[in-house]
Amino acid sequence: MVTAMQAAVVAAAAAWVIGVGVAVYVMLKAARLMSETFTTVTGLRERGDLLIERANAAIDRAGEQITRTEAVTASIEGVTATMTELDGHLTALAPPANAVGRPLAWAAALVYGIRWAAGTRRAARPGTVPQARRRPSTRAGREAGRRAALTGRADGPSR
Repeated sequence: MVTAMQAAVVAAAAAWVIGVGVAVYVMLKAARLMSETFTTVTGLRERGDLLIERANAAIDRAGEQITRTEAVTASIEGVTATMTELDGHLTALAPPANAVGRPLAWAAALVYGIRWAAGTRRAARPGTVPQARRRPSTRAGREAGRRAALTGRADGPSR
């Protein structure tokens, strides 16, 4: 039979084997976890390096665009200054604003007077039959009525 001492030794040995088995199992799981963590950290580090490279490239492109924008702004300021100078020259060369319309109005009045006189002479020729007076129904007739009203002539269409 087994004595109490032998039973205690067998129980202690079994507990020690179970404890060692659990410790080995935990260490294997920890090793696998550390391996996966190392792989993940390495991948993140590579992605981080790639991200930093892309960010640096974007910053460099933005710097180039800012340089171009500054050059365009400087050229626009130069154009603005040139246009201001040209405006000053044009203002110095141009006649006053109220003098521009006078020759045109005079020429228009002269042409209108000549046309009116020619029309009056045609109407006064012997052998011509005056047109029947009627209410203007066309655009030309309305314009003739307006001309008669503006000139004060009584030969416009009657209403």
